[in-house]
Amino acid sequence: MPTIRLLREHLDAMIAHAREVAPAECCGLIGGGSEHNARTIYRLRNVTANPELGYEAAPEDLFAAQRLMRERGEELLAIYHSHPRAVDPSPSETDVRLAYYPSATYLIVGLGGTEAAVNAFSICEREQRWQQVEYEIAGE
Repeated sequence: MPTIRLLREHLDAMIAHAREVAPAECCGLIGGGSEHNARTIYRLRNVTANPELGYEAAPEDLFAAQRLMRERGEELLAIYHSHPRAVDPSPSETDVRLAYYPSATYLIVGLGGTEAAVNAFSICEREQRWQQVEYEIAGE
């Protein structure tokens, strides 16, 4: 899986989103170019019945974000969500079961420590496995 490159502002936006909705989980998409440079963060509303324990993107938000990506010539690079109590976040069983985009990087924001932590993963729903992957922050 190619390494995704984020701007510092993308990381800050994901962390801000996670903090705004905590203790619920946040979710969103990251669109970018074929060179795996992130361009746009798309915040999505979490409409799951129990948002403190999981996430489900609002379908209308998801479709609107995907439409905007197509209009902007972007592709889906990553999906992000938060684990508000995690210090070193990793995918839950539910995250793996619902990872329907195998080519996307999955970013998880953990807010359980003194500083927010963002970890990246490759998740294979079909094989029910995941592995941590690296991401880069452009210019750092």
